[in-house]
Amino acid sequence: MNSSISRFPVPAPDEMPADVRSRILEVQEKAGFVPNVFLTLAHRPDEFRAFFAYHDALMEKESGLSKAEREMIVVATSGANQCQYCVVAHGAILRVRARNPLLADQVAVNYRKADITPRQRAMLDFALKVALHSAEIGDADFAALREHGFSDPDIWDIGAVAAFFAMSNRLANMSSMRPNEEFFLMGRLPRG
Repeated sequence: MNSSISRFPVPAPDEMPADVRSRILEVQEKAGFVPNVFLTLAHRPDEFRAFFAYHDALMEKESGLSKAEREMIVVATSGANQCQYCVVAHGAILRVRARNPLLADQVAVNYRKADITPRQRAMLDFALKVALHSAEIGDADFAALREHGFSDPDIWDIGAVAAFFAMSNRLANMSSMRPNEEFFLMGRLPRG
């Protein structure tokens, strides 16, 4: 058991259900390491399955949002929610997907000053409202997004990513999930 990555127990691989262990091994093979979120959630197999099914449905599908834009939403909302794990982990993914070593830090600290397009700024304005003040969302918020060319399915995706990661931020903060060291340098330097 490795409790240093979470306040909760982390099961040994032989204690995990076969499908959970298999998913973790697939991720390890692809990434070269196991992100701590997989290990932290492995002690709750049903929640592990539900979490990653919804994560994949939101983050891996084809949509009007690029994969980098979806990661921008995660990084901006996670920064606002003070979630160290998600800022570090998804910041690494954003750097890789955007092919930009500076963008993730800019978006995490203050997306309003980041080197992004007006369309992306409108996207993040809405995402932050979903993550922090969802009861205040109104027709004007949708109109602002439509002015930037977002469709209703795109708007749903922005909101769903922000809402899902607001929940994820809270789980990571509650469990004191630690980011993997591998994430800190990922995408910062050119591959050589």
